[in-house]
Amino acid sequence: MIVIHNFRTALEDETPLTTAAAKRLGLKEGDIQKVRIVRRAVDARRKPHISFVHTLQVETPLEKAVCKKLRNDRDIVLGQPKERPPILLGTTPLKGRPVVVGLGPAGLFAALALARQGYRPLVLERGRDVERRSRDVADFWQSGRLDPASNVQFGEGGAGTFSDGKLTTRVNHPRMQELLEIMVDAGAPPEIAYLHKPHVGTDLLRLVVKNLREEIKRLGGEVRFEHQVTDLQVTDGRVAAVEINGQEREACAAVLLGIGHSARDTYAMLQARGAAMEAKPFAIGLRIEHPQEVLDQAQYGAAAGHPRLGAADYALVYHHPSNGRTAYSFCMCPGGLVIASASEEGGVVTNGMSLYSRASGLANSALVVNVLPEDHDGTPLGGVSFQRQWEQAAFAAGGGGYAAPVQAVGDFLQGHDGKTEFLTSPSYRPGIKRTHLGACLPAFVGDTLRQALPDFGRKIKGFDHPGAVLTGVETRTSAPLRILRGRDFQSLTLQGLYPLGEGAGYAGGIMSAALDGYMAALSLIELYGPPR
Repeated sequence: MIVIHNFRTALEDETPLTTAAAKRLGLKEGDIQKVRIVRRAVDARRKPHISFVHTLQVETPLEKAVCKKLRNDRDIVLGQPKERPPILLGTTPLKGRPVVVGLGPAGLFAALALARQGYRPLVLERGRDVERRSRDVADFWQSGRLDPASNVQFGEGGAGTFSDGKLTTRVNHPRMQELLEIMVDAGAPPEIAYLHKPHVGTDLLRLVVKNLREEIKRLGGEVRFEHQVTDLQVTDGRVAAVEINGQEREACAAVLLGIGHSARDTYAMLQARGAAMEAKPFAIGLRIEHPQEVLDQAQYGAAAGHPRLGAADYALVYHHPSNGRTAYSFCMCPGGLVIASASEEGGVVTNGMSLYSRASGLANSALVVNVLPEDHDGTPLGGVSFQRQWEQAAFAAGGGGYAAPVQAVGDFLQGHDGKTEFLTSPSYRPGIKRTHLGACLPAFVGDTLRQALPDFGRKIKGFDHPGAVLTGVETRTSAPLRILRGRDFQSLTLQGLYPLGEGAGYAGGIMSAALDGYMAALSLIELYGPPR
């Protein structure tokens, strides 16, 4: 095939890609058999001349002649189909079926990989299925009644189910495209396979998660909801069984642990059972919320609101010159909402969420500052205590009932409370309370954010508008610890235990977690044959 790099089309140009590609290659349209988009990104740097930049694969019987004629054109090359690495099955039979703990992206794709190769995994999820979980979350947002067993953090699909559903990742791996194609087959929009910044939104992601669960079951796997792993039985340094809900026991020789970054009780259990772990950096801060049109105007100028562009996003970074801290935007949600994401009684946690349409008219992201192990006691669970401290402070500042403390940017910068009119009504539910957000943050976080906001305003016009909404607190950016493992994905101290994904400290989003779970399962498959 021929690969065309840096293929630009203007925003208003609706010429079919086959026609445009034929012209680019000097061919007749009938000479082209197929055009496939490999990648598409928006280039808004030359406003008002906004364009789409593509990488295309073109199939034509004249490929060699075209490449010879255009041999001096660096953007046109002869490409070869990429072969996926084969999956090799081990020869030693696995004793009993593998157990997958958690049905977030890591656990879901680990279970799928095992099921496809005939390993009949048992999947244990502490929360509820995505349909019931969605109802539980909606009730929490409406009433303020938290269900610790079923919420934004716990349940089928993991925390990413209630997010923007971004599939962007910096991980470049030969199996990543395979995972995107699996998601498309399960109901995700086809464009996620080539967009520079793909997303599915929480509404479509729920459908994908459900379809993948049913595929695991169809292939011989078993999925049990409201089944929390409460302990491990360890014999001679190897996992021998899992305890479920403090009562049931399931013998096993392999446990793939995709628990997510909020399973604090499971972290404590693992430490008690001798799993090696260490504290790692994470970040905490606030959510900032603007009318989406403010970002669209800043990013796209006169083209703001164009149907082919959608809602604008951003990524911002600031390095504090005196304290050495970094502030940055995280989990940016175009056309989304700020949501209540608590999983423990007495703590307020925020996150951002968007539907596929990104049509709320609001934009939000976390503005967070890095936290280091030396900012707490430095122990593996010290970061958990640090997160909990500020979540409980936010709960108190919000007045209870999971109302969130909020403050306008102008008041936050000036140390005032309630004087500035909001640009938009805060979207957080079940309630809000205007107050000083400094009471909900470590001093170094508040100081860094006050320095960062004007800098961000210079980069994006209107970002630091005095009426922009700040909502506290954002604490669950990533796991505060890492469960140590070797190259074979197994725990350094507990053989047969495979720590996976974000919860184990090895991923930072839906796709990186999914890949981590998938690769861990393949590592197990290469070691053991299917259970008899």
